[in-house]
Amino acid sequence: MYIRRMKGPQSVTLPDGSSLTRSDLPSPKTRRWVASRKAKVVMAVESGLIAREEALEIWGLSEEELTAWTDAISRHGVAALKATAVQRYRDPKA
Repeated sequence: MYIRRMKGPQSVTLPDGSSLTRSDLPSPKTRRWVASRKAKVVMAVESGLIAREEALEIWGLSEEELTAWTDAISRHGVAALKATAVQRYRDPKA
């Protein structure tokens, strides 16, 4: 049996004390992005579980899309990632 080794850590401990592993991340085939899946990708990148470039490649995201998710979480929390809440959390200066 062959076990594929991945670059980087297999799991990380998040600030709230919970752990995040590569198996917790959304499938590379994900097409429907709900807030919880977006949040897991952002947490994985920010905690060093995966590199930003790796995330862009795995899920076919644009740099702007991942940056928007990161900004939304840092400003308003995970609730800002919900598609139905875009109007509520949109920057009024934009």
